[in-house]
Amino acid sequence: MSANASWQEGNARYLAAGLQWLRLRLERLATCSAVEASTPIADEALLQAEQEFALCESQLDPPHALALLAQCLGLSRFEQQVLLLCAAMELDTRTADLCARAQGEAVRRYPTFALALALFPDAAWDAMSPDRPLRHWRLIDIQQGHAQPLTTSPLRADERIVNYIKGLNHLDERLKALVAPLRAGGEAGPLQPSQQAGVEQIVRAWNMTVPGAPWPAVQLLGADAPSKHGIAAGAAAHFGRHLYRIAADMLPVGHDDLEALSRLWQRECTLLPIALYIECADGAPSGQAALGRFLSRSDGMFFIDARELLPKLGRSHIAVDVAKPTPAEQRGVWAEVLGRRAAGNPAALAAQFNLDTATIRSVAESALSDAVAIREKALESALWDACQSAVRPGLDALAQRIDSKATWDDIVLPAEQLALLRQICAQVRCRDQVYEDWGFAQKMNRGLGISALFEGASGVGKTMAAEVIANDLRLQLYRIDLSTVISKYIGETECNLRRLFDAAEDGGAILFFDECDALFGKRSEVKDSHDRYANIETNYLLQRIEAYGGLAILATNMKSSLDAAFVRRLRFIVGFPFPGPTERRSIWQKAFPSGVPCGEMDYERLGRLNLAGGSIHAAALGASFLAAEAGTTVDMRCVLAAVRNEWMKLGRPLNEADFRVLHSDGVVA
Repeated sequence: MSANASWQEGNARYLAAGLQWLRLRLERLATCSAVEASTPIADEALLQAEQEFALCESQLDPPHALALLAQCLGLSRFEQQVLLLCAAMELDTRTADLCARAQGEAVRRYPTFALALALFPDAAWDAMSPDRPLRHWRLIDIQQGHAQPLTTSPLRADERIVNYIKGLNHLDERLKALVAPLRAGGEAGPLQPSQQAGVEQIVRAWNMTVPGAPWPAVQLLGADAPSKHGIAAGAAAHFGRHLYRIAADMLPVGHDDLEALSRLWQRECTLLPIALYIECADGAPSGQAALGRFLSRSDGMFFIDARELLPKLGRSHIAVDVAKPTPAEQRGVWAEVLGRRAAGNPAALAAQFNLDTATIRSVAESALSDAVAIREKALESALWDACQSAVRPGLDALAQRIDSKATWDDIVLPAEQLALLRQICAQVRCRDQVYEDWGFAQKMNRGLGISALFEGASGVGKTMAAEVIANDLRLQLYRIDLSTVISKYIGETECNLRRLFDAAEDGGAILFFDECDALFGKRSEVKDSHDRYANIETNYLLQRIEAYGGLAILATNMKSSLDAAFVRRLRFIVGFPFPGPTERRSIWQKAFPSGVPCGEMDYERLGRLNLAGGSIHAAALGASFLAAEAGTTVDMRCVLAAVRNEWMKLGRPLNEADFRVLHSDGVVA
């Protein structure tokens, strides 16, 4: 028989002996108080029951459940007896009748403090105090009616405590509606050294806690939840604790409900080896206030998941900064999972994608299972696509994804601008080598990302250039929708930007801020609260764009309206000039896809028309629709008609001679 089964059997014998002793005491009290006594219970029988009860108690090692409960919660001998009396109502159906007989009233089929004071020899009035364990730890429920004395109010043992006395030690059902086990993900494997250091910091702090003093709460700071889970699970496991999680906004706001929850959780921490992981959402002051009150009234091991340090927690705390594994550690995980199948791939993946260990293993295993029998090049492609899919869900709700189709062959720019665009691509590809292998990351903590400003008039190719870069780097391109970012509510814009940048930090995406002057405008003189908060938003954005580790492209046609401090932080500034005749001719030649049935075109004449690239592409599309409707090829008549429409759309004065078609026979159409 196992040790646990043997203890369970001994605990059951102890309870049976205790219930037999309790029945005899109740029968004796009922007999003594009856008007016409029936057969008296001999003192010898009661004495024998007491001796058997004591023998069962002394023979059990470790002690029986009620004794363990008394040790944990500080119950006196009399309080243990009161609790046994209340639990007997659930364990022995005869107890209710005996309580009624002992109290001399048929309707009083329940225990009371008055009954316990008369029943047990070690009676003590202080057991009824709210500060004593029975009431403080809510071990019993007092069903006190209006104007009813406390001593005669019905008592009922808490269901969780009854189960504990029976030897069943499980989390209270009332807490299961609020908390859930936190599973850090066994597939992640052991923690990386940079994260194991966080576990060791927590262990040192808790080991230094003075006996009897509350454990300091641990604030896990940062944006990466899986890494926080792993560190919290590692620290809890070191102390043999099971980890549960709860959202801070699930904490009750009412003082009575919060007090009840605090007592309940602290009681569970005493009875079970558990710790609590509390998730704090950004911008929830009411939840943070409830959190502070909860922590000030509770004891135990607490982890606080917060983006930034929460200053008012109501108890001592330590802060641990948490981030994903370092690039070198991520490279090592990739190499471990991929083995020899993808030489050079781990470095490229770790350089571009910032993933936690569990995600790396999941992505790699998924790609390998789909590409076991295919070429190495196909495997690299599958891994890259799987990484992009892993980080994409965090961005789709915050920005608009652009399906990048433009290539280097499609864009027409002067050589100097093209060289700058290629430099941007080169820096993205080589940043792991420069930052990590060559050591720049050890000398810098900001400005490791790449930011570029595309400035020029509308239609000169800024968006197309962003597409070309995304296509060349095989990265997703996201246009920031200002309607989802800018908010009239104070602090909401910063929260939206934080979520946006946090989601993009994982890599696999290029952020494209079109018309960026709406966000990055100059700070103004503070004349009222609106100016002050607008400047705060600009200050936050300047700091965040500098700390962002990926590629951010900003486009504007009003560079002069940008804040000077922001311009200083840019890695590249690419000016997009209005195309000249040579560039316009080239744009016209590339404007029509190969499948368009084109007739004779005068590209020299089209190049002389003063249009930007965006207008040229719009005119080419319009001409194609005109030809399709007429059932002809796309010729100069269709093109010039479409150009005329674009000219009118731009509000320019018309010279009809510019839009007439001169045929080879001299006829003007």
